[in-house]
Amino acid sequence: MLTRQDRTVPDCLEVLERIASLPLRHIGFKDVGIEPARMQELNRRIHAAGALSYLEIVSEDGAAEERAARLALELGVDRLLGGTEVAAVRRVLAGSHIEYYPYPGRPAGHPTRLAGSPEQIAEDCRGLLSAGCTGANLLAYRATDAEPLALVRAARAALGGAPLIVAGNVDSPRRVRELAEAGAQAFTVGSAIFENRFAPRTPGLEAQLRAVLRACP
Repeated sequence: MLTRQDRTVPDCLEVLERIASLPLRHIGFKDVGIEPARMQELNRRIHAAGALSYLEIVSEDGAAEERAARLALELGVDRLLGGTEVAAVRRVLAGSHIEYYPYPGRPAGHPTRLAGSPEQIAEDCRGLLSAGCTGANLLAYRATDAEPLALVRAARAALGGAPLIVAGNVDSPRRVRELAEAGAQAFTVGSAIFENRFAPRTPGLEAQLRAVLRACP
């Protein structure tokens, strides 16, 4: 994710150019931090690089989530992550190609924290599938009420074969391994890259991203 502290980095286009030689096939950004025109160009360049594009909702009210869904349509992103106003967002996305991965649990704040027990997460994941969502985007390592991997395992069991993405605070190879073992199929990483926390011994954006790629199962 071309994001830091839950906002798209202002120099996202320049960053994308720097990392263009890396074999990245999934690149995303948030619905806040840069203006829509810059998002449009960013999304175009992500596709030109042969990658899938992701927009993650961090806005917290229903009207803002609907605006983010309309923005996703206008930009032509491949996947929309986040949000909890599932019915409203699904209405906006109806008939489009965009895959939708909302948040289970009770996310709040900025940067976002996640409330909810494993049982609540599982119930929400089943509800997302019933509502026609592609899968779930779980803020496991931002949990306030439960152990993160317990939430991942609960979500995995509830989702069956549907995709599970884990977002937020995935900041080390160890956590990537833990997530894979618990059943997550994908994760997002942003601030840890820009702050040289994912692989502290190899600073630099490109080196951090290479470390992420090596950590992927």
